[in-house]
Amino acid sequence: MKLDVLAIAAHPDDIELACAGTVALLTQSGKKVGILDLTQGELGTRGSKEIRKKEAEASSKILHLSMRVNLKIPDGGIEVNKTNTIKVVQILRHYQPEVLLFPHWLERHPDHEHAHRLAKEAWFYSGLEKIKTKTNGKTQEPFRPKRYFHFMQKYEFQPSFIVDVSPIYHIKQETLEAFSSQFYNPKSKERETMLTSKLFLESIYARDKHFGSLINTAYGEPFYSIEPVGLNSLFDMKL
Repeated sequence: MKLDVLAIAAHPDDIELACAGTVALLTQSGKKVGILDLTQGELGTRGSKEIRKKEAEASSKILHLSMRVNLKIPDGGIEVNKTNTIKVVQILRHYQPEVLLFPHWLERHPDHEHAHRLAKEAWFYSGLEKIKTKTNGKTQEPFRPKRYFHFMQKYEFQPSFIVDVSPIYHIKQETLEAFSSQFYNPKSKERETMLTSKLFLESIYARDKHFGSLINTAYGEPFYSIEPVGLNSLFDMKL
């Protein structure tokens, strides 16, 4: 199966927090989108890897993903080494996405910064013919996605563009509700963290409102591009 877009993140629920609205817009328009979770999020204070797996499956159905794969790299141990790079290269060559989405390089959580580096290196090396990989016993052809864009997590950046996600914002909220072990739950007896505070999800919604306001809409998701973004016409922009 060939994908149009592959989103890569350190933990299950990272994509949902950062850019589930954009993913929903893409799948509703008929694009084939997948998510690659690098870890199972087993170091999370609340829940477990088994619970988070079920939550990720529920969110994937809401988003109508074409695939979701977890590489099961140890949470808190996303090393940028040959073994992990090859694992991501195999995914890129197998699904051949045109566009990648992955974290910005400057982040609060070390796993997010390491996920950036791992995705960036895999993006480059997947296009090199002399790096040999196999899947299901078959040699893979070199392949490099055409573009990649960085999504926002904790730290903010000046976006290169903002996607209007207002029409489907309720879908993003549904995906976050699917991860009930991770966010605000007054019935939980587990220790409270920054993520489980009632204010945390409210801050995500408020930030999306803020970036939406910058393009004169209700909700927006920001992205950064290291390279210029071309337009076919000035009227491709939201005016």
